[in-house]
Amino acid sequence: MDFYIARQPILNVHKKLYAYELLYRGYDEHSLGRISGNRATTGVLSSVFLTEGVGIISGNKPCFVNFTEDLLEKKIAYSFPKTQIVIEILEDVTPRQSVIGEIRNLKSAGYTIALDDFVFHKKLDPLLGLADIVKIDVRLTPLDAILKTLRYLERFKVKLLAEKVETKEEFERANKLGFHYFQGYFFSKPEKILVKELASTKITLFSLLAEIGRKATTLERLHKIISQDLAISYKLLRFLNSAYFYRLEKVKNVKHAIAYLGEKELRRFLLLIIVSELATDKPTELVRQSLVRAKFCELLAQRSLLADYGLEIFMVGMFSFMDTMLDVDMKVVMERLPLTDEVKDALNNRQGLFAPFLEGVIAYERRQQHRFMEILKELNIVDAPVGRLYLQAVKYANGMV
Repeated sequence: MDFYIARQPILNVHKKLYAYELLYRGYDEHSLGRISGNRATTGVLSSVFLTEGVGIISGNKPCFVNFTEDLLEKKIAYSFPKTQIVIEILEDVTPRQSVIGEIRNLKSAGYTIALDDFVFHKKLDPLLGLADIVKIDVRLTPLDAILKTLRYLERFKVKLLAEKVETKEEFERANKLGFHYFQGYFFSKPEKILVKELASTKITLFSLLAEIGRKATTLERLHKIISQDLAISYKLLRFLNSAYFYRLEKVKNVKHAIAYLGEKELRRFLLLIIVSELATDKPTELVRQSLVRAKFCELLAQRSLLADYGLEIFMVGMFSFMDTMLDVDMKVVMERLPLTDEVKDALNNRQGLFAPFLEGVIAYERRQQHRFMEILKELNIVDAPVGRLYLQAVKYANGMV
């Protein structure tokens, strides 16, 4: 039986990926609220480390995983590599001697310990003495309480992680307050709404994008474009030789790569490269999330009545962060891109045939399970192995970034 898991990036002060928190989403037919914490954590651990492999899910970055008192006392964590898992102690864990003893043993064994949703209380001192990372909800916690907590934490050797960082302003404030890590949607929203001219290099990329969008473009023309750009050639060969394709023999040259992909997939690949180049001054994780969205949208489309529009729906997901990447309003971006009206309507107005796919993927990312299931019904997507499709999209993105 399929169940859903997802991941939320945790970035450092330079907006570079540090880790992921792995999130349990529940089953198709069950409410997430009826699943116990024990079941959620064991589901995540078995799926990531035993079924799919942590390399696919996280690219071997550390994974923050919630642990209940029961799972701590059952010593579940020791079954998983200490270099790839962060033991996240939930806020409702009681600091009893037996629990503290288990956490101390994990710490001695080399595991990283994080305290989730930390709220200052003297009784938590024993946990603070063992913790490596303390997570503070910077949205729900008043500023004066945050300042008081930070002063108190100075006596402990912990790093600070700001949760629920939603905007650039919140990121900058938490950064100034001394937080080391940041978790939230701040990097996936426009940092500012500003209409400005694009740099000349980005204009060139838009010209290339227009060439790719032309129906008259041939494989020979695309081959010429690729062959003249060493970076694109390298990325093409790296992509085709990634784990996503499970190839027994390596693709060794551009001509072979083009023959293997074909025109449709080659256009798609060049599209991904262009988006990546347009976002060179943004967090790498933003590009990766664009790729996950694009592929997830496409995979859902393939199981819907709009399967013939898979490439267009892929593009909706791919360009959904373009305003953030360019610091330009989405409507301005859409005016410059050679996209169909249906794609532009989905991105500009969240309307039209393709919009529900993007809305559904965003609902999945944000753990809005009820809304996600409603959208699947609207799209007449029945019995889709959504968890597997999401992991397939993650694997696809890992091959590109």
